[in-house]
Amino acid sequence: MNRRILIVEDDPDIARLVQMHLRDMECRADIAGDGDQALQRFRRGGYDLVVLDLMLPGCDGLSVCRQLRAMSGYVPILMLTAKSSELDRVLGLEMGADDYLTKPFSIPELMARIKALFRRVEALAAATEEDDGSGPIVHGELEIDPARHRVSVAGRVVELTAREFRLLHHFARHPGRVYSRAQLLDQVWGYDHQGYEHTVNTHINRLRSKIERDPANPDFILTVWGVGYKFTED
Repeated sequence: MNRRILIVEDDPDIARLVQMHLRDMECRADIAGDGDQALQRFRRGGYDLVVLDLMLPGCDGLSVCRQLRAMSGYVPILMLTAKSSELDRVLGLEMGADDYLTKPFSIPELMARIKALFRRVEALAAATEEDDGSGPIVHGELEIDPARHRVSVAGRVVELTAREFRLLHHFARHPGRVYSRAQLLDQVWGYDHQGYEHTVNTHINRLRSKIERDPANPDFILTVWGVGYKFTED
């Protein structure tokens, strides 16, 4: 696979064990023992995935996740957490994590999750290439350019994360079609997070704040009460 992965884990035994198995997958794995070191390493660039422990000394995993996502909307983040509460898992997903695994975990499951994240990245890249030939999608003042991975409103470029872009692009390709939160998790996130549908709400609220003139009265992404969301047909 020849991928480069950053392991952010303060337990050296766990970190080395994960590193060893990633090498068996032909991945180069670097270890950061705390959040500050992780951010320093990530800024140098070149990582294809981050395995991030939630409980870290100093800068905690949620803060690291938020900062990593601000630096890159594309690199997948797999969060490891010793906390089993729903709130912790939801916070991780809403901060930008792509998947999570609760400790104690099995190494085969961790490797399977990592492979699945790589497959999703490849599928997204292939879908983007496929859409490149179709040209930009224009709805009023909103323009979505898949080839350049760019969104603009009234000529003003809007900065979106990879997940926000994929969500908006998915909606815009199917105007008028109503999606439930579970369907969006499956089709945009690429896997099922049953019980975490409010993660969709958070992303849609952030997306509206960036592309709508009045997020409280949206023109593009509309709420269908009791069902889900749809993109305007106008």
